Amino acid sequence: MAKKQGQLNHKGESCPPLVSAAPADLSRLALSPTKEVSEDEEAESKDMAEVEQELDSSPLEVLTELCKELPPRTVGYTWQLAYSTSRHGASLKSLYRKLSGTDSPVIIVIKDALDEIFGAFLSHPLRSSEMFYGTGETFLFMLHPRFKCFKWTGENSFFIKGDLDCFAIGGGSGHFGLWVDENLYLGRSSPCYTFNNCCLSETDDFRVMELEVWKFS
Repeated sequence: MAKKQGQLNHKGESCPPLVSAAPADLSRLALSPTKEVSEDEEAESKDMAEVEQELDSSPLEVLTELCKELPPRTVGYTWQLAYSTSRHGASLKSLYRKLSGTDSPVIIVIKDALDEIFGAFLSHPLRSSEMFYGTGETFLFMLHPRFKCFKWTGENSFFIKGDLDCFAIGGGSGHFGLWVDENLYLGRSSPCYTFNNCCLSETDDFRVMELEVWKFS
């Protein structure tokens, strides 16, 4: 079902108006490094000043807005590309392996088949887990065609859950704020109690065209 201005969250409240912000290929233009990541997992790093020099004003404004929402402990660290489906293949197991030695927060950025860009900031790296984990620093966001963040409501602690066949961010009453399958290809976004979010994608179910995971170092 297509998402319209004024879509309702899980409480039946109308979501606030959202402001158009970034071009459709923000993930590729604004976040991807210009050099390949080596096989020994030494990722290419960029600080925000370097990224800003490569962007026009529109995606720069979105990055600036997103940075304002990040927790204070990320300030001063560089963004380091840890995983990309276009470089490392589309496999959740591979994603877990790439993040296995990471202890920093991570940002997941997804571009879907409709050129919408959205994702999540995770207080802890994604990993296979028996239970939900993470802290209230975790939040969901939309980047294109509009910018909006959905912070923790305090209603539950269903922040991050990693299984062998999927991962999920946010939950409650059987609905996940963001869910992606083991092939990093099929996903779903629904309003959830954890973040009181609207559907992040144009439709509830979406196809992943590109997925990137960024860490801080």
